[in-house]
Amino acid sequence: MRNPFTSALVLLIVFLSLPLAAQQIEGDYLETRSADVYTGQCFANGEVNLVGNEAILAWHIRSGSWNGVALQGLSVTAVVRAKGTLGDPYENPYPAEAVLLVDDQASPQQNSALVSFARQMGGELLNHVESVIPVQTEFVVNVQRHGVAMLRAGKFATVQTRSIDEHDHLCGNEVTYYPPLTSVSHSVPAVALTDAYNGPGLGETWDLHGKRSAFVGMFAR
Repeated sequence: MRNPFTSALVLLIVFLSLPLAAQQIEGDYLETRSADVYTGQCFANGEVNLVGNEAILAWHIRSGSWNGVALQGLSVTAVVRAKGTLGDPYENPYPAEAVLLVDDQASPQQNSALVSFARQMGGELLNHVESVIPVQTEFVVNVQRHGVAMLRAGKFATVQTRSIDEHDHLCGNEVTYYPPLTSVSHSVPAVALTDAYNGPGLGETWDLHGKRSAFVGMFAR
């Protein structure tokens, strides 16, 4: 005869696992910084406290939902300006200011879910969102070539990356000096051929080229 306590425990586990299964979401991730993330210590020391306080984080949902709302095929981009070099263990970059660029194909319900998702993934970086702007978004990751991706978020944000090659080893002891700013299941550093933001909300714009300042990867929750 089955133990009533065991049966109740099994039912409780199943009940608790349902929200987790419903919340499962996965897709592509792209990040750029205004400081090199793949670099040698000498280069990193030359940039710290001078640059590295701007970042672009973008997520493209391949499958899944958030807060019970299906988000497959949609993207959301966060543009961030912090008080100091992001990733520097000796400086507090917060509070940071952020603008969210949300896929204009999202319904109002999906828009709200994308904002909630980005805030959860970005954590303290996205505590202060200055504005949420619907934009036409194109987000493509080349699955055949590691580190190759392209993002266009309206007329405001543009990122294009390529793989790191032997010409990018400038001092011979480069490493992934800074980790990604958010949780990822896999990522590789890349060169940002273009890393540009020309939009409202942050009091600053930028247009950078050829820096070893990007990550291309995947996320899953």
